[in-house]
Amino acid sequence: MALDDSVLLEVIKMLRTADGGALLRRLLGSVGRAEIDAEATEHSGAAHQCTDDRPTHRNDTRGKLVTTAAGGLTVRIPKLRSGSLFPALLAPRRVIDAALHAVVMQAYVEGVSTRRVGDLVIAMGSNGIRRSEVPRICAQLDADVAIWRTCTMRHIAFPCVFLDATNGKLSRNGWAVSPSRRHRDRRQCRR
Repeated sequence: MALDDSVLLEVIKMLRTADGGALLRRLLGSVGRAEIDAEATEHSGAAHQCTDDRPTHRNDTRGKLVTTAAGGLTVRIPKLRSGSLFPALLAPRRVIDAALHAVVMQAYVEGVSTRRVGDLVIAMGSNGIRRSEVPRICAQLDADVAIWRTCTMRHIAFPCVFLDATNGKLSRNGWAVSPSRRHRDRRQCRR
């Protein structure tokens, strides 16, 4: 007999509330470890034993903090002696990380303080961001700007140069006067 969706949701809710979500985090951690270990075994050609025909060997692990509905969870990703491994389980996080980096870059461009950037990241559902990470993320933005600054456009023919300006009216003694007219009326103005 298949489980009803409402029963499944109740079980998940119970797992979240038990021990402050620690039980669900342990469950997610063990399932994630098993999935990553299976992918590393497939990628390296063998489990933890030594064989001559395996293409690469495992060489320690590195931690990656993953934010889940149950809270922060650190997964251990195996390092390989040759090549690299990024588990498919974490691949959707790259899109989220890219979107988060775009928000951080936009806030940096607009001059938002690093503390407020951290608050913004927390509001987006992440665990926050260290102050030292903001310049590291924006280093790519600085590199892109440097490319545009050093770019010469002599090889492109520009037949016309268009200028666009906003000319608003100012109030002077109750009259609407254009700024250029206002400057003409000044006695100190030199041409």
